[in-house]
Amino acid sequence: MTNSIATFEPTPRTKINRKPQRGSYDKAVVNAILDEGLICHIGFAVDEQPYVIPTAYCRVDEQLYIHGAPASRMLKTVREGINICLTVTLLDELVLARSAFNHSMNYRSVVVLGQATEVTDLDEKNLAMRALVEHIVPGRWEDSRQPTLKELKATLILVLPIEQVSAKIRSGPVIDDEDDYGLPYWAGLVPLPFSPGRPINDARLPDEVAAPAYALNYQRPVSAPES
Repeated sequence: MTNSIATFEPTPRTKINRKPQRGSYDKAVVNAILDEGLICHIGFAVDEQPYVIPTAYCRVDEQLYIHGAPASRMLKTVREGINICLTVTLLDELVLARSAFNHSMNYRSVVVLGQATEVTDLDEKNLAMRALVEHIVPGRWEDSRQPTLKELKATLILVLPIEQVSAKIRSGPVIDDEDDYGLPYWAGLVPLPFSPGRPINDARLPDEVAAPAYALNYQRPVSAPES
């Protein structure tokens, strides 16, 4: 079910305190960042020891599906119901100021807090796997062999509701100290666009199987950073 809210209500845990002007709780902004990203990092603690693990994810309406293997210690621990922190970051530009102190980066990020639970229903797991594949490469699911029952059982999928969430964005020009603007050092932005290369055929691919359009023209959905 899709929630019709336009913004997320900040909580004491999600409220942006440092540079709050860069914070956003706008649902469209949050969703756009999540939909453009490919990898999330999950933070959690086991026996008071902190861990941060990267993994694949996708958004479906008001929840995130997280992919992993049943043997993964991280995912086995998370599915027990401990609190987690999931983050996604998109790096847009390097910000080179005149002073070393004022160097920065333009970025868009999302933090989601909550408890993830294991997806055990096989139909939902299959739909989640489809969503994960389509999130990474749109059009690929129908152009590949579907998972077998054994493969479904060998994959761990977690679901995390998007409820406690905030975005933080840095965009715009260099911000230098007023006295530094006259210094003879170059200052400006170095864009870091996503630029996929040409597909490389698998060594055992038959000659008559051509690379599909979704591989030849691969792109990510792009949302404009907030000013």
